[in-house]
Amino acid sequence: MSTADSARRLWEADAVKLLVVILAIYAAYLLSGLVLGYSLRGQLNSLASLTFYIGVFATLALALNLHWGYTGLFNIGVVGFMAVGIYVMAFVSKPLYGSGGAAQVGGLGLPIPVGILAGMTAAALLGFVVALPALRLRADYLAIVTIAMSEIVRFTFLSSTFQRFQFPYTLAGDTTRVGFGGGSGLILDFPDPLLTLIDALGLAGVYGGLVSLVGTVVPNNPDPIVHSLVYGVVLLGVVAGFFWLLKRTGESPFGRVLKAIREDEDVARALGKNTGRFKITSFMLGCALMGLVGILWLMGQGAVTPNFFRPRLTFFVWIALIIGGAGSNTGSVIGGAVFAAVLYQGPLYFQNLVTSVFQPGDAPGSFGPAVAPLVANLDPVPFLLYTLDSVRQLQLVVMGVVLIWLMHNRPEGMLGHRKETAAAIPLMGRAGGGEGGDGGRSEADAVATDPTPAGDASGGETDE
Repeated sequence: MSTADSARRLWEADAVKLLVVILAIYAAYLLSGLVLGYSLRGQLNSLASLTFYIGVFATLALALNLHWGYTGLFNIGVVGFMAVGIYVMAFVSKPLYGSGGAAQVGGLGLPIPVGILAGMTAAALLGFVVALPALRLRADYLAIVTIAMSEIVRFTFLSSTFQRFQFPYTLAGDTTRVGFGGGSGLILDFPDPLLTLIDALGLAGVYGGLVSLVGTVVPNNPDPIVHSLVYGVVLLGVVAGFFWLLKRTGESPFGRVLKAIREDEDVARALGKNTGRFKITSFMLGCALMGLVGILWLMGQGAVTPNFFRPRLTFFVWIALIIGGAGSNTGSVIGGAVFAAVLYQGPLYFQNLVTSVFQPGDAPGSFGPAVAPLVANLDPVPFLLYTLDSVRQLQLVVMGVVLIWLMHNRPEGMLGHRKETAAAIPLMGRAGGGEGGDGGRSEADAVATDPTPAGDASGGETDE
């Protein structure tokens, strides 16, 4: 079997696995909604929320996969780049400040697409600044630098120094009040981004027809439901775009050098590759994608606060990547979907499901009354009720247990440990030329000139 056929069959198998996982997740949520007695509106809202979180966590896992899965860069400052993306986008695209409004600060009033590009560029430039000194470090030292950077960014946006200030707005001929809002947050009072996109694509009539269609089955105010569902579909489109971009990157000579750096940077350097330049480029590209995800996640929420960007969100993304398998783009999407459905949204659905089916009654208000009957009378019911009522607080504990189990039992992720193709083209001689003949070079010659270390040909996670 040729290398191309092997890669195609591997991709087809992974695509089937991805489709099965996604369908199983949606079927489970539909079934739980039926058990909970959700109306059609409730079911649609549930699916829209699920689709949203699958989209954002899958895209973040793909962006992190470019750093860790492709290049071996241990970045645990994901939220810092997300924060820079949305705050710079808001700074550029918020309307000019006007007295009497709810917003305490304004922006530059530029179009939303300009703001999105500015946010991505700012995140990439921050990645460049971090990369210059940090990429000389490795493993846990790089991790320390990146998480410190994310906290510096958060405290900078919390600072009253940048809460509001006067900025010369030369296009208007005067000054305007701008800023980042400080600890009180920033109101995102620009036009709805989804409706702006729909108008730009000339699909306003189609969107209106969809609202009318949904209104026939959900008569009371169907517009928010349609808006959430369409935005979720847009996010899935972004996931597909991310996937295509990283797939092409992994198959390109640039991507093969990144994988060589991941396996053994000294060998890649000995082959004449400027590993520092490749790592900086990879880091900046991944940071730009993280900034875009921060924009997509929050620009429709109406407001943003710095404390949203706490380090635990970074570890959520890491768990999603580990679930699917680092180095695998398909695994990143599967990991993001499973994390969003099971570990992020799942506990709340489990709580609602158990409460609806068993009608357990009121839970104790604190830990003491919950444990006392268990110790005194071996009665576990109060403790179980208290645990069920505190499922949101126990969510991080569950994630930690799952992460420990994965690292001990399935460190290669859900898709397993698979061989990685040695090249994007067959390494054997061309037909008619013979192996090593005039018609083509031999496999040994091809491997000898390949920039990727020999370990890539026989091990490591797949790179679609």
